Amino acid sequence: MEMRRLGRTGRDVGVVGLGAWQLGADWGSVDEREALAVLRTAVEGGVTFIDTADVYGDGRSERLVGQVLTSTVRNGSGGLTVATKMGRRVEQVPANYTLENFRAWNDRSRQNLGVDTIDLVQLHCPPTPVYSTDAVFDALDTMVSEGRIASYGVSVETCAEALTAIARPNVASIQIILNAFRLKPLDEVLPAARAAGVGIIARVPLASGLLSGKYDENTVFGADDHRTYNRHGEAFDVGETFSGVDFATGLEAVRRLMPWLPAGATMAQFALRWILDQPGVTVVIPGARNPAQVAGNLAAATLPPLTEEQLAAVQATYDELIRPQIHDRW
Repeated sequence: MEMRRLGRTGRDVGVVGLGAWQLGADWGSVDEREALAVLRTAVEGGVTFIDTADVYGDGRSERLVGQVLTSTVRNGSGGLTVATKMGRRVEQVPANYTLENFRAWNDRSRQNLGVDTIDLVQLHCPPTPVYSTDAVFDALDTMVSEGRIASYGVSVETCAEALTAIARPNVASIQIILNAFRLKPLDEVLPAARAAGVGIIARVPLASGLLSGKYDENTVFGADDHRTYNRHGEAFDVGETFSGVDFATGLEAVRRLMPWLPAGATMAQFALRWILDQPGVTVVIPGARNPAQVAGNLAAATLPPLTEEQLAAVQATYDELIRPQIHDRW
């Protein structure tokens, strides 16, 4: 798999990683055996970057990742970079983003993951004022000096938040929603990150599955799936669900893109390849609920770069159907 430098972490990671939100909660039930099979298939298939968070299943995702991480280290096959996130287990007010709380959250995550030092810790879409608070980043620098974390980054909702964070001298990476339905980061965020040497972690790459090409107007999601209970932002930012795109509009956009798929490729692989072709992207982190999905995602890294015509088709579809709905929102 192609390797790219993960910003200021100094680490190289494979371009297709694994997002582990679905192994914790909010995507329907995934039993422990299947979750561990997903993680092991990913590592065996060449994934070197796994992203989780302390809030995913209230630590379940971290603990599952920790089991696989321990096994990987025990077997002498290191090279795995694990990132987690912190901050969403408390009321979302800037006053909660303190060094004392960071240490407590970090203690819990290190225990869950079974490590002394976490490779990358990211603030988990905190309130916007947090990105402009010097004391927050001083606290993160202290965490690095204490050996609790090797590097830190931020996960953001908006492009404006990303640009504020990129200006911080020790921010290693930005995690942002980037996919064929969310093109705004291409305008300023990716160029700024490249210029600053900051890594870009592309999340929600398949628009919560819309870009898998497997859904239609009759698709129903479970009651415990955020694609049911967060369609209008009832639980968290609506941009995390289908990238904020109206479901029917997303289906129409996928149908327009289908004729542009490379021979033998799936819609999901096409969507992932599109992200990898964007200058400045370090790693894309699709989720997976079973080993077959992991294998399909990994195959995207073997596709050749998309043609100018394919890239133009994505842009045209976005401009006509998606841009009017969401471009100015995030």
